[in-house]
Amino acid sequence: MGPGVLSEVLKDLSRFEDPAVLVCGDTYDDAGVYQLTEDIALVQTVDFFTPMVDDPYMFGKIAVANGLSDVYAMGGIPKTALNVVTFPVDCLDVSILGDILKGGADKLKEAEVSLLGGHTVEDDEPKYGVSVTGIVHPKGIWTNEGAAVGDVLILTKPLGTGLITTAIKGELATTEEINEASQSMETLNKLAAEVAHKVGQVHGCTDITGFGFTGHLLEMVGTASISFLIDSKKLNFLQGALEYAKMGLIPKGAENNRRFVNDRVDFKVEEYMEMTLVTPETSGGLVLAFNKNQAEDYLKEMQKRNQLAYVIGEIIPERTKKLIIK
Repeated sequence: MGPGVLSEVLKDLSRFEDPAVLVCGDTYDDAGVYQLTEDIALVQTVDFFTPMVDDPYMFGKIAVANGLSDVYAMGGIPKTALNVVTFPVDCLDVSILGDILKGGADKLKEAEVSLLGGHTVEDDEPKYGVSVTGIVHPKGIWTNEGAAVGDVLILTKPLGTGLITTAIKGELATTEEINEASQSMETLNKLAAEVAHKVGQVHGCTDITGFGFTGHLLEMVGTASISFLIDSKKLNFLQGALEYAKMGLIPKGAENNRRFVNDRVDFKVEEYMEMTLVTPETSGGLVLAFNKNQAEDYLKEMQKRNQLAYVIGEIIPERTKKLIIK
């Protein structure tokens, strides 16, 4: 569901006010946080979706990596998960569901997260994901907001998963493109988060998923008197992604995202790039805001581990638009 529709639906919901709620949906953060003790807070999130790749085992791995990512983006450590499943048992062989769940279980094991159970529903279309609970110190929460003028922004994965998965549905994607995109989507953001904890103070963090690159960056800008200046030439893209964008192979969700962000983004790029940056992503990387010295340390540490991380822009004093992409 697009961010504009979602905001409209949620705006009038009543809520029990509890001082132990440290982070909730009001700030558009990646997960909610509830304080239990002076030293422990729960991080909770849920996500599930329809298959974006044909291989059911890979789909399971990607869905779990995507679900865990919200906890990493809050500075937390995921601990337990529950499966969320819908499946057309009368139309598809249940062995397909078995492969999906095996992929999910293997990814949870890699992340050292305990699977406690789940819930299944018969439906016309298969969907899979996880509800995740993690822990974080109440004083160590990473939120969307917190970046300051002079900070730099780092992204830890390439962009373009939404374009490649659209090409898969259209039977246009090559084997190489599918493999590269799948590998990126199934990669946990665990190491990227662990290195960030090691380096120092994270001023702001989010992961790039359904609201697209621009949507999630605007969540980081928030209401602060700052703007983000992004250099599109510094962005990395999956093989084939930009070519599909130039062909106009854009998913429906991109237009919804574009309408939501349009008034707050100054696009100084070509149309195909604009559409690429509003296209929904699946299991994307973390965007982290650091001061310049810590950013350099982070890049060095990630390089030592042969992990992708690259500077994409900087935080500047507030301009007319909250996000400038040149």
